[in-house]
Amino acid sequence: MEKITAAITGVQGYVPDYVLSNDELAKIVDTNDEWITSRTGIKERRIMKDGASSDMAVHAVNGLLEKTGTDPMDVDLVILATVTPDYPFPSTANVLCDKVGMKNAWGYDLIAACSGFIYALSTGSQFIETGKYKKVVVVGVDKMSSIIDYEDRTTCIIFGDGCGAVLLEPDFEGNGVQDFILKSDGSGRQYLIQPGGGSANPPSAKTVEDKMHFVKQEGKQVFKFAVTNMAEVSADIMVKNNLSSEDVDWLVPHQANLRIIDATANRMGLSKDKVMINIEKYGNTTAGTLPLCLWDYEKQLKKGDNIILSAFGGGFTWGAVYLKWAYNS
Repeated sequence: MEKITAAITGVQGYVPDYVLSNDELAKIVDTNDEWITSRTGIKERRIMKDGASSDMAVHAVNGLLEKTGTDPMDVDLVILATVTPDYPFPSTANVLCDKVGMKNAWGYDLIAACSGFIYALSTGSQFIETGKYKKVVVVGVDKMSSIIDYEDRTTCIIFGDGCGAVLLEPDFEGNGVQDFILKSDGSGRQYLIQPGGGSANPPSAKTVEDKMHFVKQEGKQVFKFAVTNMAEVSADIMVKNNLSSEDVDWLVPHQANLRIIDATANRMGLSKDKVMINIEKYGNTTAGTLPLCLWDYEKQLKKGDNIILSAFGGGFTWGAVYLKWAYNS
């Protein structure tokens, strides 16, 4: 029997029209363009003024299906990574399936913060590899503006809204997902968390008053863990698959901070021209950053390219995926 691998056969992104620049943020909190750019690499981010995460996902997935010539009725499964679902339940994946007309698909949400897309991609690949499904849509989407306190300088400068989606299909040429390493450590949860709204701190007048429904971050601790673990797991997946820096065509790093991206590339021995970077345009869109990078760089990708996706997020969660690109744009 031929070996089946799960290949990305199409990618599409969507970002809202509204651009929130560093200069505009400087009118809200005590900051300036130079301070933000030097520490993060971010110049602007996109903000969704009206609508929910599913509405961004509709734009991305409709574009993906049209681009790949896929009938919505032929999609088997939708895995949607997000920390900003439309509702606590039903899942945003279910809402998305209804809005797009993917009536034969079942779906669910996956919460792994900024690592959500690689968790979802790795999970979706397994359904393809078993031969069970032929078309799996993997979505990374977050409307981070809905859980950000724009009076908190430690978070409001970083996050933006956006969505990316890929189609996974069987490949028999050896392309697609080759390997993944996924990690988590719940002891780091207090350093990057949305403390209110769950069963630990159910919504109340007090949780709203205490701003517990916003993201809370201890930047120094998160930076320290992210630099170490994102770089380490990226190097580990290279070693595990006997890849040298010359063998790697592209690093697709989570777009949280330019210094973390640089540290990861340096650990892997990669030059800047092999690293996908769009943080200056979108900021950190959480589960959306990796597919948005693939979307932005799609025309530069060639069939057979060795690509490593790497991320670190709240939880803590982190990991890397090694895949071979399956098509020429």
